[in-house]
Amino acid sequence: MPVPDGPGPGSVPLVAIVGPTGTGKSDLALDLAQRLGGEIVNTDALQFYRGMDIGTAKLSVAERRGIPHHLLDILDVTEEASVARFQAEVRAVISDIEDRGLRPILVGGSGLYVRAALDVLEFPPTDPQVRARWEAHADAVGPDVLRAELREVDPDSAERLGDVRRMVRALEVHELTGRAFTSFMPQREYLRPTVQIGLDLDRSELHARLRTRVEHMVEAGLQAEVARLDALGLRSGKTASRAIGYAQFLKVLDGEWSVEEAVEDTTVATRKFARRQITWFRADPRVTWLDPTEPGLVDRVLAVEGVAG
Repeated sequence: MPVPDGPGPGSVPLVAIVGPTGTGKSDLALDLAQRLGGEIVNTDALQFYRGMDIGTAKLSVAERRGIPHHLLDILDVTEEASVARFQAEVRAVISDIEDRGLRPILVGGSGLYVRAALDVLEFPPTDPQVRARWEAHADAVGPDVLRAELREVDPDSAERLGDVRRMVRALEVHELTGRAFTSFMPQREYLRPTVQIGLDLDRSELHARLRTRVEHMVEAGLQAEVARLDALGLRSGKTASRAIGYAQFLKVLDGEWSVEEAVEDTTVATRKFARRQITWFRADPRVTWLDPTEPGLVDRVLAVEGVAG
């Protein structure tokens, strides 16, 4: 199959579709990929997990319109997602797509993973033995002494960090690198030219969509999906077991909650999650915001400088 003619790698901006859950990001990404000659790159951390399909609103193969999707189904539910690992993988995927003359269209609402893909972002190293030693030390001396020790080597972090876990991490990083933990804090600086398109809705409309979405997930078999994943070790996965919808329906399986209670709690948790996503992405002044309910969404996106290439 011949390689399509297209722009050279890195010569046109990356396009990322961001914003809260339930706003139609996946459909927009598909429309853009069709118009621009692109492939989809997932930046939703929960869609990394194999089998977590209904509860994460992952598009089925049939719904993907024949467009390749990358970084879906790359982890078992027992595994932990790693932002640093994702950063290396997503940048390799982006390069591969561009090397084939196509446009990568990033889509997802996991804010830190979006920034790992797009921004100049350095992740400090970790060492389990060093971390364990500092954790044991923290248990022995208590938070006040630990904060005083951190203040000696990293006064800024000592003032900023509010819990023992993060102070332990700061001391681990200082031991491994000799640098203050705060020196790794990200700036809003793109690695390369990028356009972020944010989708957002009137709150009442968004809340109505989210409730309907949860109800559809249950009708589609969310409880059965959770049961299948439970048999594969879902409870042992720190990230997957706490995912919205999955945590609630584990309680249904255990007989603690009714389906109705799980639906209500999932809906409330999804609203809170959407609010956190809005707060995260609204804090980034580089995002161009659009209302997906207004006519001509794809044309409006293509009119944003840099999207059409």
